[in-house]
Amino acid sequence: MKKTLNKNDTQQNPKPHELIGNHFINREISWLEFNTRVLDQADDSTLPLLERAKFLAITSSNLDEFMMVRIGSLKLQHDQNSPVRDPSGKSVGEQLQAVTDVCKKLVKRQTEIYTKAIEILLSDSGIHRISLGECNERCRHAADRQFNDYILPILSPQIINEAHPFPMVQGLGLHLCVRIRKTKSETKDLASQQEEITCEKFDYAVIPIGKSLNRMLAMPSDNGHWYLLIEELVEFHITQFFPGREILECVPFRITRNADIELREDSAADLTVGMEEVLESRKQSRPVRLEFRQGASDEMLQFLSERLNLTSQDLYPTDGPLDLTYLFGVHSLKGFDDLRDTPWPGQQNPNIDPADSMFANIARQDLLLVHPYESFDPIVRLIEEAAVDANVLAIKQVLYRTSRDSPIVSALQRAAQNGKYVSVIVELKARFDEARNIEWAKEMEQSGVQVIYGIRGLKTHAKICIIVRRESQGIVRYMHFGTGNYNEVTANIYSDVSLLTCKDDLGAEATSFFNAITGASELKHLQRISAAPDSLRNRILNLIEQEITRCKQGQRAEIIAKINALVDPKVIEAFYRASQAGVKIQLNVRGVCCLKPGVPGLSENIQIVSIIDRFLEHARILYFRHGGSAQVFISSADWMPRNLDRRVELLIPIDDHKCQEKLINTLQSYFKDRTNAWVMQPDGSYQRIRKANKTFRSQKHLYETAKQAMVDKRQARHAHFEPHRPK
Repeated sequence: MKKTLNKNDTQQNPKPHELIGNHFINREISWLEFNTRVLDQADDSTLPLLERAKFLAITSSNLDEFMMVRIGSLKLQHDQNSPVRDPSGKSVGEQLQAVTDVCKKLVKRQTEIYTKAIEILLSDSGIHRISLGECNERCRHAADRQFNDYILPILSPQIINEAHPFPMVQGLGLHLCVRIRKTKSETKDLASQQEEITCEKFDYAVIPIGKSLNRMLAMPSDNGHWYLLIEELVEFHITQFFPGREILECVPFRITRNADIELREDSAADLTVGMEEVLESRKQSRPVRLEFRQGASDEMLQFLSERLNLTSQDLYPTDGPLDLTYLFGVHSLKGFDDLRDTPWPGQQNPNIDPADSMFANIARQDLLLVHPYESFDPIVRLIEEAAVDANVLAIKQVLYRTSRDSPIVSALQRAAQNGKYVSVIVELKARFDEARNIEWAKEMEQSGVQVIYGIRGLKTHAKICIIVRRESQGIVRYMHFGTGNYNEVTANIYSDVSLLTCKDDLGAEATSFFNAITGASELKHLQRISAAPDSLRNRILNLIEQEITRCKQGQRAEIIAKINALVDPKVIEAFYRASQAGVKIQLNVRGVCCLKPGVPGLSENIQIVSIIDRFLEHARILYFRHGGSAQVFISSADWMPRNLDRRVELLIPIDDHKCQEKLINTLQSYFKDRTNAWVMQPDGSYQRIRKANKTFRSQKHLYETAKQAMVDKRQARHAHFEPHRPK
């Protein structure tokens, strides 16, 4: 199968893959392969232009996090002379060199796509980034006014010389570094000092741009949208910051700091204080990357490298704007709808009657929602109804990540104020959401919510909400289990699954699970639900072994699974054994995958597909044929050691046949995709499946299926007369 290249491909894709180890692909290289697939979307001329710009912003954001966390971790291990090799057999130094080479190729290609394609096409479409050196007088006047009225009064340069040390530079913030010639008097004073003191010929200054100012400054135009990047405006007026001084050079730069700083929980008396200290530590942690505009002088690079303690490996010259995440703002510009995807609004689930309460809807049947094709609103509605329902006695919930103005958090606060027993686990250690979660936790406590600040030594990543309600037949527990966070904003762009149920057996085990982790007890007597780090991995391994046994007995054996990452060596080895036994295995792995599929004698019965489309694939769904009586699950956990050993996760069985069928059909659709599917090769590379005569697109299929289900429901409702009756 040949890889399909887009017409506007400007160069051969960087090839981060390589055959490593006997059985495993390196985790970091595999992640970079994923970001390469995302970047390919930006280079795809069949996509709407602003969607391509958005994919450039996503790759830039992804790479920022990779640098902060993965490169940061490798550098810490390298500094400690760690002798540990990863499962693929690479040493820390070998991994660092390999990922650095690939990252630099990615950045180069990312910049080329922007400068040689996206920026030109945007300008042709009316979204024009202007240059002050070439713009008309009207724009120049507007830019001068913006600078003098709104920027010069705010920004302040920080001089750096013998008397003034290098300032604290904010990670991922834009800065300008200015090289200034020393005055004659300064040069004379330096020459009179002792010979052994090196005489610098320059002063330097740093101007932090900060994050409170808009990066994109709108400029007047007769048509379309013209804008100017703030760093270019400041650079154009740089002499106004240093009157009477000779400016030799001005270079935009940006550093990335190590964010792989975890709390030492054994020494933290107060988790909140400890997490606040971690956040402060990240602000001052070691820089791991320096991005700067290509063409900076040797003197400038030497100065920045020495002050920031960086090597040539850490330097990333860029022939274009730094930090392309600003393209998220371009994507959200008003107007230009013809340059964006046609909206796919989330559909209502046809089994939910809006005239009834969510409790009545769930009591009738289990409800399985596939987001974002089906709206996340029912989950929000359930918790909001519980907050004011007189029969609701208690709400128990885990919050890992939430939105900035979360209606779910507001509902939980309202429930507590209404006298209900509300117990919430807020994971303060959710990376990059620590500050927001600390704020939520304090606010909820003030409202009367019982807040548990995570679990010592573990991250609580499970997605669960239990609502305890008094009804005529006794106590009923209504539950939500999910694969994604309680964030109604990301629920519109992440592909996830929700189960709403009030089954007694799941209710009893869900309560036991919640009480065990809040009460520091052992998880016992869980037969239906599996939880990490207690039993989830073993449950998965046992399910795989059962398929192996059936296959050896001559039965048909099959596994289909959808996850975001496959790294765990034990699970991978189990899949190898299953393949060798003849079990048919189809895996939809969005990102990191350390398993080698299609290797004769090892994994020839394993197919791995990755879908990169408009929605971020995030759901975890498992199907085991189980001799014809299918076993289907949803889970919060990816198959990585961190999830299975160091996080609190859940694996939830789906028993309802209609719900099972819906999930199986969802799983199977990913392997029919001929538009946005990438098939993993034995060496870790990916080949795109794109055929002109076959245009099946799994995400579009799932949206159309959800849309058609509502059409069918409305038609069925209109097929008979239904009179309104008095209550």
